[in-house]
Amino acid sequence: MDFRSQSASLDALASHNADALVLIVAGDSLPASLDKTVTALVKDAIKLGDFDLKTGQVLTLVRPAGLKASRLVIAASGAASLKAARVALGAALGQLKGRGAVSASVAYVGFAAELTESLAEQSVLAALEAVYVYRETKPSAPAAPKLAKLTLLVGKDDAKAVKAGLVRGEAIGAGIGLARECANLPPNVATPAYLAEQTKALVKSHGIKVEVLDQKGIEKLGMGSFLSVAKGSDVPPRFIVAKYEGAARTQAPVVLVGKGITFDSGGISLKPGAGMDEMKFDMGGAASVLGTLRAVVELKPKINLVVLIAACENMPSARAVKPGDVVTSMSGQTIEILNTDAEGRLILCDALTYAERFKPAAVVDVATLTGACVIALGGVRSGMYASDDELAGALSAAGDAALDPCWRMPLDDDYAEGLKTNFADVANVAGREGGSITAAKFLQRFASKYRWGHLDIAGTAWKGGGAKGATGRPVGLLTHFVLSQVR
Repeated sequence: MDFRSQSASLDALASHNADALVLIVAGDSLPASLDKTVTALVKDAIKLGDFDLKTGQVLTLVRPAGLKASRLVIAASGAASLKAARVALGAALGQLKGRGAVSASVAYVGFAAELTESLAEQSVLAALEAVYVYRETKPSAPAAPKLAKLTLLVGKDDAKAVKAGLVRGEAIGAGIGLARECANLPPNVATPAYLAEQTKALVKSHGIKVEVLDQKGIEKLGMGSFLSVAKGSDVPPRFIVAKYEGAARTQAPVVLVGKGITFDSGGISLKPGAGMDEMKFDMGGAASVLGTLRAVVELKPKINLVVLIAACENMPSARAVKPGDVVTSMSGQTIEILNTDAEGRLILCDALTYAERFKPAAVVDVATLTGACVIALGGVRSGMYASDDELAGALSAAGDAALDPCWRMPLDDDYAEGLKTNFADVANVAGREGGSITAAKFLQRFASKYRWGHLDIAGTAWKGGGAKGATGRPVGLLTHFVLSQVR
């Protein structure tokens, strides 16, 4: 989609030519500065009872009298907030689905100037969401929406901020799109090798450095915990290391670690059959860090970024790891595997140990880790854990800025009591209580040598039901976080 901005005055919108003129209006009244013809059309619709300036209301007029635009779409956001504006624009663009509009021009009415850059970013993301259709393995998918151009109508003083927002929005949108496509693909397509191929593709287009380790390479590293998960599958694992170097080599990098379980049967601790197809989304963490890498290389910030992806399947077989087995992690710590369906932490712990070699400024791992986090936070906020308040604040602020929120969870040492075992240094699960927290406490054991954060995205990486599909979260949060770390 083509995104651009154009200087325009709110009092002269009637003369603006577009397939669709879209107004997002905050508040419960129209400002005096709004074009008189537009104002008259809206007031007439209100008088007829067809529209009201209340949250969620949308009005569509075809060939509106006195306007050059072929369509007028007005959406009431209610609050003058970034989130309300994004929701309203999504509703407005939804009115154009299945119609002939190829271009849309958007103006925001009643929003503070401080939101201009963020409004531009979110406009891009809302538009990309509106036109996204998965079709890779579905030839019968609906045709792509005709909307191909979005223009933001802005004042001359806002041009610089809008341009910055559009650039960031397009980069994040590309990252979200990559993450969604990878996660939506079936597990017989999106294998560990496929994730490696997608990462390597960024070498040609953006010049990053990528190293992909096969099973022998992983064995040489001593990643016994990671390999224990991969044992049950005939599909070989991959450990992917990607580096973006945007700053001096002496500058410590930010490291992102993604859980890449491309299909999770639960292993010997087999999951129930109902809904198991959704376990193709268990590589959502890997998809999101790959998407973040895509966004970052587009934006070219002056920072060093390392992305680590541990990718494999978790399958039952005669070779598969068993409950009660003890494995040795790359760190040398032994782990008693009490439940083979708690496999994400087993691959992440070795990746976290590997991260030490980069002497990182901070490490954030991202994983669809626990059903317990879904119970705690639902699909609204990702669970966030951090070893220090500054890192927690940066992750939280990044989520708020990206409209991709998280919620800080506790890391009290008392939660680790349930991980004690008589037969190894640590067990891979504790009791059911506080399951997301005890999983984080397990990971924390392997991240003691640097500032560490953990995002449990089990509730936010995909949606089920009729809207089944990957969301691309938390690419927005992670991209804003990486940008916030630029010195």
